[in-house]
Amino acid sequence: MAEIVIDHVTKRFGSFTAVSDIAMRFADGEVACLLGPSGCGKTTLMRMLAGLERPTSGRILFGGRDVTALPPRKRNVGMVFQYPVMYPTLSVAENIGLPMVHDRSVSAAEREKRVAEVLDVLDMRDKATAFIEELDAGSRQKVAVGRAVARQSEIVLFDEPTTNVEVNAKLALIRAFKLVTQRLRQTIVYVTHDQTEAMTLADRIALMQAGRILQYDRPHKLYDEPSSEFGGWFLGNPGMNFVPAEAAGGTLRSPLLAEPLAKPASLPGDGKLTLGIRPELIRMTGAPETGSVPAVLTDQAIGIAGRYLTKVRLGEIEVKVNTDRRPPAALGGTVHLTVPVERLAIFRNGERFSP
Repeated sequence: MAEIVIDHVTKRFGSFTAVSDIAMRFADGEVACLLGPSGCGKTTLMRMLAGLERPTSGRILFGGRDVTALPPRKRNVGMVFQYPVMYPTLSVAENIGLPMVHDRSVSAAEREKRVAEVLDVLDMRDKATAFIEELDAGSRQKVAVGRAVARQSEIVLFDEPTTNVEVNAKLALIRAFKLVTQRLRQTIVYVTHDQTEAMTLADRIALMQAGRILQYDRPHKLYDEPSSEFGGWFLGNPGMNFVPAEAAGGTLRSPLLAEPLAKPASLPGDGKLTLGIRPELIRMTGAPETGSVPAVLTDQAIGIAGRYLTKVRLGEIEVKVNTDRRPPAALGGTVHLTVPVERLAIFRNGERFSP
C-alpha cells in the first residue's frame, strides 16, 4: 500500500488546460473517488496516476517515490477500465491469475491462494472454471476487478468501471467493489460521474470541476457542508435549493426567512448573498407555524421510495421540497415552509462562507 501525493500537477493539451495545479494527498489504504461531470478532468488525472499521460508540470509520488516520469509497468499499479480486456480462451480463475504467472516473486501456491481469496470476496467461486464468453458484462467486470487486486499492487485505479453495465448487474458490481475495498485495503482511486457510487464506495471524495478539486472530504461532509454552490447542486437528488439573500445593517434577509437573521459577526461587508438548503430539510405544512413563510404549490408531487418531491414558489423563486408525506394542499394552493436556520449554508460569489 502507498500514499499518493499529487504535487501541484497541471496538464495542458495545447491551449486547453485539462487539470489545473492540483495539490492533494490520497491516504494509504483508503478509497478515494474522483467525482464530477464529464469533461471536469477526472479521467486525465487518473491517466497521469497510471502513467498513461505525463503532467505538463508538477510531480506524482507513490509512497514517497517520484513516479512522474515512470511508465505504467514500473509503477506497481493495477487498473480496471470501462471496457475490460479479457482472454476468452482462459477460465475466470486463469484470467484473474494471469498477471502473476510471470512474476517470479509469486509462487504457484501463492498465486492459487490469491485467486481463491479474490473469487471468494467477489462471490464467484462457482464460476471459477467458466469461460469469459459465458459471463454477462457485470461478471466480466468483476473478473477485471479480481485480476487487478489479486496482484496486490500498492495502488489500484478504477476508471468508471460500471458505465457499460446494466442496472441490476451494476448494483451487484458496486456491492462487490465494496467488499473488495473493505477486505483488501489497498490504496484505491475510483473515477466516476455517479454520486451514488462515490457516496457508497469512498472513504473520501474529491469533487472536481473545470480541472480543479473543489473539495476533498468524507462523503457526509461534502453533502452536509458543500464548499461551493456547485457542490451543493451536484450532490443530491435533487441538489440544494439556492435562494437570494442580502446582508445589510447587521442582518440577513431572504424570502426564505420569516424574520431577519443576525448576520454572523465574521461575515465581512454587506451585499448580495445566496442561502442554500437541502430539499429534505424543509418542513412543509398546510397551516402557518412559527418561523414559516407562505408559498404556492406549483407542481404535482413525485413519489420516490416513500418520499414526495414537489416544487413551490416564493414569489418568483422556485423551491424544491422533499417530504415523507404528500403536500397538504392542492396544486395552486398555499403551503407554509419552515427551514432550520442552523442548517442554512451561506454563499458569496459561489463560495461558502464558513464562520
